[in-house]
Amino acid sequence: MSSEALIPPIWQSANFRFDSTAELRAALLDEQGHYLYTRGNNPGTELLRARLAELEGAEDALVFGSGSAAIAAALLHQLKAGDHVLCVRDAYPWTTWILRDWLPRFGVTCTFVDGRYIEQVQAAFQPNTRVLMLESPNSFCFDLQDLASLASIARARNCLSMVDNSYCSPLLQRPLELGIDLVLHSATKYLNGHGDVVAGVICGNREQIAGIFKQEFQGLGAILSPHDAWLMLRGLHTLPLRMERIGQTALWLVDQLALHPRVERVLYPFHPSHPQYELAQRQMKGPSGQFSIVLSSAQPEITERFCDALKHFHLAVSWGGVESLVLPAIAKSSENPSPGLVRFCAGLEEPALLWEDLQQALDKAYA
Repeated sequence: MSSEALIPPIWQSANFRFDSTAELRAALLDEQGHYLYTRGNNPGTELLRARLAELEGAEDALVFGSGSAAIAAALLHQLKAGDHVLCVRDAYPWTTWILRDWLPRFGVTCTFVDGRYIEQVQAAFQPNTRVLMLESPNSFCFDLQDLASLASIARARNCLSMVDNSYCSPLLQRPLELGIDLVLHSATKYLNGHGDVVAGVICGNREQIAGIFKQEFQGLGAILSPHDAWLMLRGLHTLPLRMERIGQTALWLVDQLALHPRVERVLYPFHPSHPQYELAQRQMKGPSGQFSIVLSSAQPEITERFCDALKHFHLAVSWGGVESLVLPAIAKSSENPSPGLVRFCAGLEEPALLWEDLQQALDKAYA
């Protein structure tokens, strides 16, 4: 009988021992290529990195303790005082915070642009622009950017391009094949997919990943634990099945909602009403699970009644797991300019059950 484990074990060890001073010295000189201390490298996280890199079509990857840690490390590695960043509007809130509130303390400036319009992005470049930060699609309104065109524009200006690919996962969009330099994920979402791990990923070429490993990854220490790496490896086994089911459920629900008299409009890249539908068809390989609706003539109290009446969509801020979730924009601010805007993320429940839930909640909201 083979002693090879079908499922990899958890290497729950902070330290690794050596048989000689020479071996220890070699590991100290090259922590990325040895198991020395789990803050740097661990057999389980190394296996996870290899699988994520293969999924994304990258030469290498790094895993972090959160998506925001991965984003911060990727940005910090590229930037110094006096540099400028171009970032799309309405990005992940912690991306916005890093660029708008934190990095300016260290002499880095940022301009936020509407990434839907290539000419606006081109006009916003400055001589000191070093990073173009994209997120396609973004959250809540699901604006897309033409990744291939913008990557080409950035490269011509000697500017590094990076994109948050959390919404699509590597199965639905491969930005590196479109010319993007670095791909980021909140792996808490689809890559793990079970709501029990907070993690982040950077995928890119070996040179970029090695540079981040030696500096920001080890220096800041925002690592993924061995146990969480093991949970993520488990989650990847079902990624194709989960993404297919979630995407098809979301697409069907959006089609039903688009016909409902209480829904003013739906926001979903794979619905024909989306203004960038053709770009989504060209750039993405299939539908994902997150969508939004705008309730008709909605006041905050109507939106709140609707969300509170839902039974199978849980009120929660994250997404990408097996449960269906809902997040109204009014939860983020009592003075939200879009009181009828509500975001959903489809889970693995029966689509008919979710549709019944939406119908009864809409009835109660407008009763």
